[in-house]
Amino acid sequence: MLSQQTIDVIKSTVPVLEVHGTAITKRFYEMLFGKHPELLNIFNHANQKQGRQQTALANAVYAAALHIDNLEAILPVVKQIGHKHRSLGILPEHYPIVGENLLAAIKDVLGDAATDEIIQAWADAYGVIADAFISVEADMYEQACEQPGGWADFREFVVQRKVAESDVIHSFYLVPKDGKQISAYEPGQYVSVKVNIPGEKNTHIRQYSLSDAPGNAYYRISVKREDALGDKPAGKVSVYLAEKIGEGDVLLLSAPAGDFTLDQEYKRPLVLISGGVGLTPMISMLTESLKKNPKRPVTFIHAAQNGNLHALKGAVEELAKKHPQLTYYWCYEKPTDRDREENAFHKEGYVDLPWLQSVVSQKESSFYFCGPVPFMKAMNRALKESGVPAADIHYEFFGPAGSLE
Repeated sequence: MLSQQTIDVIKSTVPVLEVHGTAITKRFYEMLFGKHPELLNIFNHANQKQGRQQTALANAVYAAALHIDNLEAILPVVKQIGHKHRSLGILPEHYPIVGENLLAAIKDVLGDAATDEIIQAWADAYGVIADAFISVEADMYEQACEQPGGWADFREFVVQRKVAESDVIHSFYLVPKDGKQISAYEPGQYVSVKVNIPGEKNTHIRQYSLSDAPGNAYYRISVKREDALGDKPAGKVSVYLAEKIGEGDVLLLSAPAGDFTLDQEYKRPLVLISGGVGLTPMISMLTESLKKNPKRPVTFIHAAQNGNLHALKGAVEELAKKHPQLTYYWCYEKPTDRDREENAFHKEGYVDLPWLQSVVSQKESSFYFCGPVPFMKAMNRALKESGVPAADIHYEFFGPAGSLE
């Protein structure tokens, strides 16, 4: 338990964190990797370069300070981050290292404004917060390891099949090299893939959503090749998987993780909305819902640039033939001439509120969406403007969590 004095001091730093939070976390990572370069084997370098990781940590630190007198309020965030940590292999011994460098970064950025009282208060608060993470993650590690087919750390999987789903997305069907059972998962969860890319100093870990329903003897991930665009470099892991990994190759996977999962007991209609490669967890949710809850109406909406970049389209259309409760709509930003000739889409442009209201008549539905951040912001805004309660709006970021507001 924190003393009232410590709580008051932490609360007093909230306005400072609002202004300087990202500068502190940027300096934190510089210090962390300078002293512990081995941690570069765990962290996503691209998210570091793009500033997403720094922003996500700044938001988490700010939320912790804001709710320091009621840490139960941030438990959902702790669990969400805990899933990421467990899938990456973050261990209790990493927390003192993080704490030391975080306090040093606060002192370095704020200078004399970071008094001994403030630093001590944050040291005390960090200890409590770290204990919460360690406790939550210990349960997650135990659950991942102890369940049937479960395992600790990373396990070797063989690429049984590799399928081109679009011009930029490949599906990988992965079976355990040891031939033993694999653990179950909830639709919407992901696995971490660790690769050693020739010529790279560090290993690289990425999370990919499981894109098929649970219950198979394999895991399927569907990966978009991220090519260079403007100042944004190509994705090292996605390009490596697309160009160098083929059938028979071995990948290292951690056990399934994630809290963006489908509530299968919910009886109201289900609406799944995706943009680009954000359809991967939606396909898993769709397939499982049709199998487990055949009376539940499902509307599946996907936005893509055009038909050449639209993955798993045929799979959804085949499901619709077998399941009359499924309705689907395709929205293409820039349809090709072939798309027009074949009437391959339902709307040109973007998914907007008027069109969304025209195809989803029941706002008393449960909405799930995933895709690029601008797409998700637009969906979040449209659903709220349509009067959908926050409790019925579910989404997940690919990468560090951000804000849709």
